Amino acid sequence: MQQDLITQARTWLAEDPDPETRDELAKLIDAEDLDALAARFAGTLQFGTAGLRGELGAGPMRMNRSVVIRAAAGLAAYLKAKGQTDGTVVIGYDARYKSADFARDTAAVMTGAGLRAAVLPRPLPTPVLAYAIRHLGAVAGVEVTASHNPPRDNGYKVYLGDGSQIVPPADGEIADAIAAVGPLAGVDRPESGWEILGDEVLDAYLARTDAVLDAGSPRTAQVVYTAMHGVGTSVLTAAFARAGFPEPVLVAEQAEPDPAFPTVAFPNPEEPGAMDLAFATARRAHPDIVIANDPDADRCAVAVPDPSADGGWRMLRGDEVGALLAAHLVARGATGVFAESIVSSSLLGRIAEKAGNGYEETLTGFKWIARVDGLRYGYEEALGYCVDPDGVRDKDGITAALLVAELASVLKEQGRTLLDLLDDIAVEHGLHATDQLSVRVEDLSVIADAMRRLREAPPTALAGLAVTSAEDLSEGTEQLPPTDGLRYHLEGARVIVRPSGTEPKLKCYLEVVVPVGSADDLPTARAKGAELLAGITRDLSAAAGI
Repeated sequence: MQQDLITQARTWLAEDPDPETRDELAKLIDAEDLDALAARFAGTLQFGTAGLRGELGAGPMRMNRSVVIRAAAGLAAYLKAKGQTDGTVVIGYDARYKSADFARDTAAVMTGAGLRAAVLPRPLPTPVLAYAIRHLGAVAGVEVTASHNPPRDNGYKVYLGDGSQIVPPADGEIADAIAAVGPLAGVDRPESGWEILGDEVLDAYLARTDAVLDAGSPRTAQVVYTAMHGVGTSVLTAAFARAGFPEPVLVAEQAEPDPAFPTVAFPNPEEPGAMDLAFATARRAHPDIVIANDPDADRCAVAVPDPSADGGWRMLRGDEVGALLAAHLVARGATGVFAESIVSSSLLGRIAEKAGNGYEETLTGFKWIARVDGLRYGYEEALGYCVDPDGVRDKDGITAALLVAELASVLKEQGRTLLDLLDDIAVEHGLHATDQLSVRVEDLSVIADAMRRLREAPPTALAGLAVTSAEDLSEGTEQLPPTDGLRYHLEGARVIVRPSGTEPKLKCYLEVVVPVGSADDLPTARAKGAELLAGITRDLSAAAGI
């Protein structure tokens, strides 16, 4: 077993094109560090949410140039097998470690396979890549990004020609094509031949952002903005300038791309402490709202002044922003289908139904939301919003930020705030209180054990609320294809439990609905909602053994 592992590592080392990972692997081999080698050669990275994502390093279980070259060769083979023998593949990348290298390798492989490779001119937001696919009539797109993952990670997100992320069976077929790739020496990778695009695509994307705003709407909201050390600053500030908003006040420490993400433990606005610098800036600048993008700027976080919050600012939940944007679009007369994933608040369905719009639930991920027929607006509780599906069929943190700023401006003209509108929505539709129990693990077996416990002994009540029905989503439903998850319907509540598709986490999504008679009832309703959510969290943790 030891010799097999060493032999496997030496074989990988012999064809690794990257001096950094070659050096890393050679040291592990020389030291006979079997634990480290086993971690890198225990299998291969598998396609998950739209592609690959993992820790940087040597070996098939890490993100590196060898893995990316194989992924690109597999994608090229898949496209050619589908008859796309000379189409364009657009390639974008963020500012993480190795992202530019991975983009260049992908372009070389596509060119060697006879496809036309077009690379975005510099690190840009993921939504620009998603837009570019349809704008250029490409057959596929690749974005090199790990989104909001830790600094040590990178990823490889694949889109097809409709501009949306891959779903089954395409993901499995691409994975099979990757597995069929032989030695890297057999993958043609010319030194040149691909196109580096100019700013024309970015300019076209920015021109498109104007379409999300209502002509003549007020543009007065003052915004503090953080790019979270990612690539959003230049594009968002350009979009705000085009739209006529005041120039955002930047969180200077986080405005420029930095793959080390030095000021945050995790570059995700939802993580504790990630917004501390933004709130400090807001306390100095006194804006109407704070807006944050994640590092590849496809997610949008919003915070509002709140005297009752610690530090005077409160992050809105993704479900709250989702409802606010839905209400704003309805007020503007938007028609079509409103869609969300099953882990998001059921409030969207009530808003859509009252407005006479269609409504649809999908599996988790924008790869599903973007495919809804007649989509007008889609959102997911993890800070993802699609407000212009004709332009970007994916979540887009830039256009979402514009729409939030427009809504804040409209309310500002009325002497009101986003919190006032949330109160109105709760009175009209009931208070929909949501929370998430998220457990990050080092050992993935912890997640498997928790799911097994819940399947073998499902809870009959949570926080004193009877479980009225339970669904094992791995078996699929009439509306949803199979996925690893559990859904519990309770009297006035709902719980969904699922492993994360992008991080080593078990995620539990909780919602309680409390009727509200009038605005005077809101404090009592909120207290009851918080109490029920805390009870559900406690009882679910015990049932899952986490």
